[in-house]
Amino acid sequence: MYRISRHFFLAALATFAVATTTPSWAADKLNVVTTFTILGDMARNVGGEHIVLTTLVGPNGDAHVYEPTPADARVLAEADLVLVNGLGFEGWIDRLVKASGYNGPVVVASKSISALKAEEDRGHKHYAAEALAEEAKEQHHGELDPHAWQDLANGRLYVANIARALAAADPAHAIHYRHRAKAYDGRLVALDREIRSRLDTIPSDRRKVITSHDAFRYFGRAYSIDFFAPVGLSTESEPSAGEVAALVRQMRDKGIRALFVENITDPRLVQQLAREAGAVIGGTLYSDSLSGPTGPAPTYLDMFRHNASEIARAFTS
Repeated sequence: MYRISRHFFLAALATFAVATTTPSWAADKLNVVTTFTILGDMARNVGGEHIVLTTLVGPNGDAHVYEPTPADARVLAEADLVLVNGLGFEGWIDRLVKASGYNGPVVVASKSISALKAEEDRGHKHYAAEALAEEAKEQHHGELDPHAWQDLANGRLYVANIARALAAADPAHAIHYRHRAKAYDGRLVALDREIRSRLDTIPSDRRKVITSHDAFRYFGRAYSIDFFAPVGLSTESEPSAGEVAALVRQMRDKGIRALFVENITDPRLVQQLAREAGAVIGGTLYSDSLSGPTGPAPTYLDMFRHNASEIARAFTS
């Protein structure tokens, strides 16, 4: 596959960033654009019937490696509000905003969250494989883990930030947004209690999980689970043969048997780990994207409930 130059990319998007006619039924609604499905579901729950929502990276999509299209530029050109995750998750969003000509608010949903740094958990038992090489630490020095939504406490902060952004962009319906955000926040709190109740029964020496990439450290911190991954914070990175071999040895030494593929990643690396360590893949976890409407994780709440259930089942099997 040939690579398109950045200059050509910007020019092409700018060329196609033209206005289209807004349907009459949507003329009085706030036109909101989110970058990926998890953020989109939060915005839908808070905005309700007063927003028209477009999500750029769809179900089972990988926002780490997403390449925007001219159609995306057209969508942004017509937006009233753009919601992004931040923390370096959408490396392409600044180029897209510039190319689209959009000059409205771009709100970072992860604002005020205490983000994990890559060097905080390389070699730390709760968040990453101890076997990852020292050079990997240096490569990710200063990098923030963008997967903050994998802690429901952080999810509550996302929701509060989204509610404030919607209220600021559409003051006439501010009370509506605050009311829906409060109700949604209550569901997040209830789900957190449900998950803790289920996972608290798992012995501490069994709380070790292998996933495709390093996306579950916030989940691990929240529920005291050790997550190990052969790939770093971004799915763009690839482990060396030595790192894979070291992780296999660690799996054998620590008796790790809970392996999962992710909906956004190629399963072959985890399949290789399972073969070499004599383990069995437990199922699919949803990390950076929701499933389609007929899948097991079409909403943020469904995603958390599904992931917790899969992990608990692997620990008890």
